[in-house]
This record gives sequence, structure tokens and C-alpha cells, in this order.
Amino acid sequence: MPDGRVVATTDLLVEDRHFRRDWSTAADVGAKAAAQNLADVVAMGARPRTLLVGLACPASLPADWVLDMIGGLVAECRRAGASIAGGDVTGADRVMIAITALGELAVSRPVTRAGARPGDVVALAGSVGSSAAGLALLRAGKAAPGGDLDQLVRAHLRPQPPYPAGLAAAGRATAMIDVSDGLVQDLGHVAVASGVRIDIAAAELPCPEAVEMAAKLLGAQWRDWALTGGEDHALAATFPAGSVLPDGWRRVGDVREGDGVRVDGEPWTGQTGWEHFR
Repeated sequence: MPDGRVVATTDLLVEDRHFRRDWSTAADVGAKAAAQNLADVVAMGARPRTLLVGLACPASLPADWVLDMIGGLVAECRRAGASIAGGDVTGADRVMIAITALGELAVSRPVTRAGARPGDVVALAGSVGSSAAGLALLRAGKAAPGGDLDQLVRAHLRPQPPYPAGLAAAGRATAMIDVSDGLVQDLGHVAVASGVRIDIAAAELPCPEAVEMAAKLLGAQWRDWALTGGEDHALAATFPAGSVLPDGWRRVGDVREGDGVRVDGEPWTGQTGWEHFR
């Protein structure tokens, strides 16, 4: 890095826990592994620069699968302006991918989870709920390639983080986070780190038409997907009151005194999102 100001993040994907090879192509797995790390970098107000990739896999895994997975990694890195610097390979009884991502700060200080203050505006870049809807369709066997709902399956298998929006918020957002485990859960991390309460206005959350269609097909509530479904890798941030939001951001709530997360003024009592050990 030119001046040594670096942010770092790491993530681990385990076959049959974070992805399934019968649902995902190798390129999908690689792109998703890159995206979830690159999104964390921009959520800290940094430009993604480098990935280090660790791969564990069975000896029987076809070499073509590994090469296609690397192709997915490279393709997603290009979207974000990053590259792969190296890594390691070892044997295991299933595929596991561990990535460390390094980013160069775009502004003088990183954006953390701890800067939100009462009076701030809560905003969202990207969409939430599409990946959860796609996962529900896959689990229900309703994923028809090329159909109207195929975009939701693609959102789950190959998320598209809004990298430019994260960089646009650097230096302006008081706190920011990548929405990987669910909006309620991840904004809860911001609330705890900042010592505030966050109120989400559910009516302000974007609901793509395809998500509404999937909810009707499966007898589900799209709002639950939007609030607690993870892996869209949208970005959530807080901005000072009265701010003009950067391009790609929309207001979805407010920061107040108190603690925890509320939805439409009421405490959220249901599942908050993905929990790794549940």
C-alpha cells in the first residue's frame, strides 16, 4: 500500500454449510467467496486491493473445478479493482475456501461500526431479501433456470455487492457494515458498538417484484427475508442528520438513544439472521 494504511478482513466458506456444489458452479463459488470479503473491505471505507486464498479440498476434486473457481474469484476481483496475490492449498475431506482481503483506505480513517450517533440517518445501498428468496426457492425445488425468479437464485449464488456506493460513503458515513447475516442482526452489531438504538422503517425497504412473487409462491413474507435474510452483501450505514445521501443510498431508518434494533418502532422478537453455531 502506498502509505501503509491497510484494512484487513478474512472469511471462511465450507462446502455444504456455505455452498453446495450441486447448486453452484465452481465459478459461482469463487465469485461469492471473493464478493463477501471485498464487501467487507469497502464497508470500512477502503479500496479492495489484494486477496490471499487458502483452498482445502479432496484429492478427487477435478482440477477443472478448481480452475473455474479461480476464474470466478478473478472475475469478481475485477469488478472491485482487486487482484489475487497468492495463497495455499492442502487436502481435506470437503472443499473449504479461506480468504484474507486487504484494502487501501480511501480516506484518512476507516469507517467502523462504532460511530453512529443519535439523530443519524440509517441508509442502505443495494437490496436485501433477494438472496434469502433465492435460497428458499432452491430448498423448495422451485428454481427454474431462465424463469422470472431465476434472478433471485442468481442473487443467492453470485451476490453483487454495491462497491461504488461503499466508496462513495467513505468519509461521510459515521458507521458502516456489510449486510451478510441479516439486516436486523448486522445493524444490531452497529447498535452495540455505537451504544445506540437503531429503528428500521420496514416500509422503506426496497422489495423487488421478483421477491414479492417468490413470497406468494412459497407462502412466505418478503419482509422477513428483507430483515433477516443474509448474503445479499448490501451495505448499511449511518450518516449525520441532514446529510445528502451519496448516490446509490436510500434512507431506511434512524438512530436514536437507547439500545438494540426496532422495526417500525417495535422491538424485533423473531430470528435476527444467520447464526453460525445454531
